[in-house]
Amino acid sequence: MADSWDGSSEIGSQSDESFHFERVHLEPIYDAFVCPLTKQVMSDPVTLENGQTFEREAIEKWFRECKESGRKMVCPLTLKELKSTDMNPSLALRNTIEEWTARNEAVQLDMARRSLNLGSSETEILHALKYVEHICQKSRSNKHIARSAGLIPLIVDMLKSGSRRVRCKALETLRIVVEEDAENKEMLAEGDIVRTIVKFLSHELSKEREEAVSLLYELSKSETLCEKIGSVNGAILILVGMTSSKSENLLTVERAEKTLENLEKCENNVRQMAENGRLQPLLTQILEGRPETKLSMASYLGELVLNNDVKVIVAKTVGSSLINIMRSGTMESRESALKALNQISSYEASAKVLIEAGILPPLVKDLFTVGSNQLPMRLKEVSATILANVVNSGYDFDSILVGSDDQTLVSEDIVHNLLHLISNTGPAIECKLLQVLVGLTSSKTTVLNVVAAIKSSGATISLVQFIEAPQKDLRVASIKLLQNLSPLMGQELADALRGSVGQLSSLIKVISENIGITEEQAAAVGLLADLPERDLGLTRQMLDESAFQMIINRVARIRQGETRGTRFVTPFLEGLVRVLARVTFVLADEPDCVALCRENNLAQLFTDMLQANGLDNVQMISATALENLSLESKNLTRLPELPPPGLCGSIFPCFSKPPTISGLCKLHRGTCTQRESFCLLEGQAVEKLVALLDHTNERVVEAALAALSTLLDDGVDIEQGVTVLCEAEGIKPILDVLLEKRTDNLRRRAVWVVERILRTDDIAYEVSGDPNVSTALVDAFQHGDYRTRQIAERALKHVDKIPNFSGIFPNMG
Repeated sequence: MADSWDGSSEIGSQSDESFHFERVHLEPIYDAFVCPLTKQVMSDPVTLENGQTFEREAIEKWFRECKESGRKMVCPLTLKELKSTDMNPSLALRNTIEEWTARNEAVQLDMARRSLNLGSSETEILHALKYVEHICQKSRSNKHIARSAGLIPLIVDMLKSGSRRVRCKALETLRIVVEEDAENKEMLAEGDIVRTIVKFLSHELSKEREEAVSLLYELSKSETLCEKIGSVNGAILILVGMTSSKSENLLTVERAEKTLENLEKCENNVRQMAENGRLQPLLTQILEGRPETKLSMASYLGELVLNNDVKVIVAKTVGSSLINIMRSGTMESRESALKALNQISSYEASAKVLIEAGILPPLVKDLFTVGSNQLPMRLKEVSATILANVVNSGYDFDSILVGSDDQTLVSEDIVHNLLHLISNTGPAIECKLLQVLVGLTSSKTTVLNVVAAIKSSGATISLVQFIEAPQKDLRVASIKLLQNLSPLMGQELADALRGSVGQLSSLIKVISENIGITEEQAAAVGLLADLPERDLGLTRQMLDESAFQMIINRVARIRQGETRGTRFVTPFLEGLVRVLARVTFVLADEPDCVALCRENNLAQLFTDMLQANGLDNVQMISATALENLSLESKNLTRLPELPPPGLCGSIFPCFSKPPTISGLCKLHRGTCTQRESFCLLEGQAVEKLVALLDHTNERVVEAALAALSTLLDDGVDIEQGVTVLCEAEGIKPILDVLLEKRTDNLRRRAVWVVERILRTDDIAYEVSGDPNVSTALVDAFQHGDYRTRQIAERALKHVDKIPNFSGIFPNMG
């Protein structure tokens, strides 16, 4: 007994024999203290009828085994049969043993206290810690003794040891010391002890980490310590990370999980968990907590930054609960619910969950309610934001009832109310409500209703005026809305923009800003591009404001690569090209447009952009612009001045020869250039247009074919036009377009061009042998519209598929 405390097995790799206390005289064990069966000091000695003393638990077990085996009840020491198994407590002996034990433990505790010193050897410290574990596991009352002996601060000091084994053992010992002992736990709440323990969590995949988690789990059973643990910076973050780790052992993960469950007792910890990705405790509080807790947690949810996947989970878990609070709670709770709903409605998928949970009716009611129960303006702004979020989710809003009389979000009265709010609130709410209308007009199923409501309310002018708003978000929302409306309200918007009010100038100013390319600029140019291209007044005003010259410069800069890499480059460039193409639609009525095209050589610009691969709309618009320019070529070609005939020629015209003039355009029979007369042939655009005939986008093919058809127009030499197409190897691609029959418009255009080509006898003869072309023409003759059937009939006559009766019946149409 003098050489060890309790005869326990070795600690780690150190044997007890290698450890020696200072020489301290411990009282010897008397034979009477030891149970003959267990060979251990007794704690509850009892005496049998023969005077022999045993540990109560040991002798009871002996008698039980005798009974079960059918043996006689005998004394295990004398093996003589007993008349009775009665046991009498040996109180005097027990008291003596307890006093002896207390004296010995006091001495050994003193030894342990002196060994728990950073100056002691590793072996001494480990044995001291082991002894403290032993006495605390032996009796709960001993934990009080360890506390009274001042051992807990000494064990904590061992966490600073340079030995990993000592640190690890100290963590384990602390866990045993505080188990089921509130006062010992409170001692660890003092100072920076908890912070020190948390630091061990950062020791990746170590025994220290495992012991630290186990200790924190035990400490977390105390509500006071829950708050203390949560207050240590990073503690909850690390624990949350451990619960999702795939490299930790399962026990550590389980301990971390249970620790976090205990920490949920503290509301501040729940907030931290939510901030670090563990949202379920917060959601549970919203669903099941006390009213004030629900309010607090809902408010905090509105402040969190959630990723999109989490927003969906939150919407599914507490969406209905938040909507109910918004519908019937106090103003304070409604505010908390609205802020949370604002957060989770900002993702398309979670917004759809909220729609299905019934968010729209109370949301619309909140926006339109006036009087004593109305929301303050700051909360109406939140409601408007949520409505904008859910509307921009792409849901089918013409089927969801939001009010009485089967009203939907696109019913005329609801849209009128939205328009009224837009005109009578502040910029923040106006912006959100305009975004609501942007969402509703982005869908083909709802845009018609909104357009009808805007027209019936006479709100066009007021909507256009927002283009001049000083707030950028408000301007962007307004321009995007007008862009969505322009395909159905183009003329109304053009009329509203024209004049001296200034909105057109504001749009042009937005487009011209040299700040890269923004969403606002893309929307502004898209709006202008959608306005009626033949509105001469609008085009003239844009000419007066030098808008086209600015657009030409912006296109040039984009083509030079100055603004690559921004997400709005493509729609911005497409819009610029469409707006620029406006000038080609009014060439016959506006000489200034002709001058602009000549001065800036727009025919060359549009020809170059035919090769903007990957930008289908740019190619299509450029081909259309070239069609318009080419149609004017016959009017702009400079015809040669013929010299007057000589004297003989004037008297005898039959003897004079027509003068020969070289260098004339064979199509237009005059002097042509690309810059001055927009001639496709002179501008070498024919080959580029032919190349687009096998494009996968039929709208590009149609535009290219329309431009090529100007080579065969009535005002030009059609035979020469066919020759030009032959030289550009364009005949077969044109016939292929006819054969493919991709759209009615393409077939109509192809039939017209093919009929003109077949007027050339050689080509007609060659084509007559191709049954596919004949079949395509017959199909157009049978199924096309009236005009197409007429043209197809003429084409079939060229290839002798329909007899020509004109010589027999000259008077028949």
